[in-house]
Amino acid sequence: MAEIDKNRKETPPPPNNPFMGASKKTDKKNPKGPKFNAYWVYGLIALVFIGVQYFISSTSGPVETNWSEVKSTMLANNDIERIVVVNEKNANIYLKKNSLEKYKQQFEEHFAKPSDAGPHFTFTIGSVETFERNLREAQEGSSEEILPEYKEERNWAGELIWTIGPFVLIILLWLWIFRRMSRGAGGGAGGIFNVGKSQAKVFDKDQKVTTTFKDVAGLAEAKQEVEEIVEFLKQPAKFTKLGGKIPKGALLVGPPGTGKTLLARAVAGEASVPFFSMSGSDFVEMFVGVGASRVRDLFKQAKEKAPCIIFIDEIDAIGRARGKNPNFGSNDERENTLNQLLTEMDGFDTNSGVIILAATNRADILDRALMRAGRFDRQIHVELPDLKERGEIFKVHLRPLKLGEDVKVEFLSKQTPGFSGADIANVCNEAALIAARRNRDAVTKQDFLDAVDRIIGGLEKKNKIISKEEKKTIAYHEAGHATISWLLEYAHPLVKVTIVPRGKALGAAWYLPEERSITTKEQLLDEMCSALGGRAAEELIFKRVSSGAQNDLEKVTKQAYAMVSYFGMSEKVGNVSYYDSSGQSDYSFTKPYSEKTAELIDEEVKKIIDSQYQRAKKVLTENAEGHKKLAEKLLEREVIFSEDLELIFGKRHWEQKLIENENDQEKPVQKEEQAAEPVNNTTENKENQAISV
Repeated sequence: MAEIDKNRKETPPPPNNPFMGASKKTDKKNPKGPKFNAYWVYGLIALVFIGVQYFISSTSGPVETNWSEVKSTMLANNDIERIVVVNEKNANIYLKKNSLEKYKQQFEEHFAKPSDAGPHFTFTIGSVETFERNLREAQEGSSEEILPEYKEERNWAGELIWTIGPFVLIILLWLWIFRRMSRGAGGGAGGIFNVGKSQAKVFDKDQKVTTTFKDVAGLAEAKQEVEEIVEFLKQPAKFTKLGGKIPKGALLVGPPGTGKTLLARAVAGEASVPFFSMSGSDFVEMFVGVGASRVRDLFKQAKEKAPCIIFIDEIDAIGRARGKNPNFGSNDERENTLNQLLTEMDGFDTNSGVIILAATNRADILDRALMRAGRFDRQIHVELPDLKERGEIFKVHLRPLKLGEDVKVEFLSKQTPGFSGADIANVCNEAALIAARRNRDAVTKQDFLDAVDRIIGGLEKKNKIISKEEKKTIAYHEAGHATISWLLEYAHPLVKVTIVPRGKALGAAWYLPEERSITTKEQLLDEMCSALGGRAAEELIFKRVSSGAQNDLEKVTKQAYAMVSYFGMSEKVGNVSYYDSSGQSDYSFTKPYSEKTAELIDEEVKKIIDSQYQRAKKVLTENAEGHKKLAEKLLEREVIFSEDLELIFGKRHWEQKLIENENDQEKPVQKEEQAAEPVNNTTENKENQAISV
């Protein structure tokens, strides 16, 4: 399934000066003026406090002094007019007007300018009795005795701040925390009290989606299903005159990257009705009851704007089968949300004109009540694209690229079996990056082949330190895979073998697997034998085995168990299958077979693997000379192709038949083979195609 060709839709900006302003039309819609920000208010309050503090500190006030200075200078020179004791703690000194000039320099040193009325100086007296005794002793013999005055003053502002300030601070902190929580929970402008509202994005005539069905390549059947829903919304009379009703819902099911969300975006772009889009995880919240509340609010908004479409992406986040969650017996929020969703989709109250679209790649775990007709009337399977569909997808993603003359869409589609639309988009992008890295003027065929190698096998590591002995072991290992796959009829056609480290693999044999809908027992056994060729080669040549075959053994074991317990390909076990394709298995804690049957399955699996291992050793023994030549050439050149195997072993007897079926004379390149568990798909997954050390 192809992704949207964004570069084709968006016109590139004109080559203007980046520092120039926007057009007049843009200025009218999006003025360049600054937007209001709530933090400006906080900044303004801080500036006011700073200004008030500066103003208070710069106003007139008494200068700090001490009793010694008062006694030796002010009282001695008879400069004091009166002394006021405030709250029995501080003594404020008021000077005579004709004595102010004497202390002008002292005021300037303390950056203070007391008023002419005073007080001019202040100091702490200690106890009142001691102050009075010292004052009397200092004025003995003086003609003008000054008696202290006592005054009580209260700082109402300070007391008020200390009384109610903490409570105000706590309330402000509480509001700030809940505001932040509501933002994180998607509470919207209403704050924490709006957390139960729907988080769906609404696309209507004001916010129209530009994606159309023309941007969706491949999957004609799936497009036809959703196009019919859009046509029903546009021309309902065409269907209602025959007595038909609009489908209540459609569920898009398929592997990741096949374009389920892209189809939904195309529906939003084509339908001339409001489109509500949200993810299944948007209903899940830390607060109890929020999910159900959001479901109610979503359908309430949808009914007000009917006819409309609701799209829920990754619905398995809330649609998991009830009773099969780890919260045994607890009040699960997901189950409450699902119950509300089931009621809203098809409950006592009808939702006329509201169509539900949903997408998931885990349809096997969805609740049965959610899957029934009346809720999701249609299940649209969006599978991996076949050969023709991959060509259509490549045409979409190749449009923005500057291609070389040797790039052919048909060739690229044949080199990417099992690739999804997202994978193909990644191949095109990687090819463009590789071509730019090599300073080329156009993207060539080799750039695409290298991009496929990069995506499947990983980054090439030519500088990885490998000893000669290890390199020789890897060469014979990979040569074993290549030899057996070339000599067995049903093994995948070999393309190339390399011992250059790539990703986590130290070497790999690359194949181009056939695109087949069913797989026979003979084909599975040939693939298993080819996968065991590396371990067999190590044992025959070096008389020892290494850990390099771990990946091969893992895949072979899975494949053997699938043959016995899934596909019924064992005579002793019989035509039984213990695979639950629905995902609604009731065997949560126990196996669906007895211990005796389990032992029999293990015996049959070991028998199949051992027989194919002995077969691999036999093939390598009979072709020991060719195997050795292939390994030596691999050590010399590090990479060899199918032409080199043809020179050593000759043409395959069934090769002409394959060429006639493919009807392509170009050398196929780039597809790793991996003996993975056969799951009876039309194409083999690209991740299951590397036999590596």
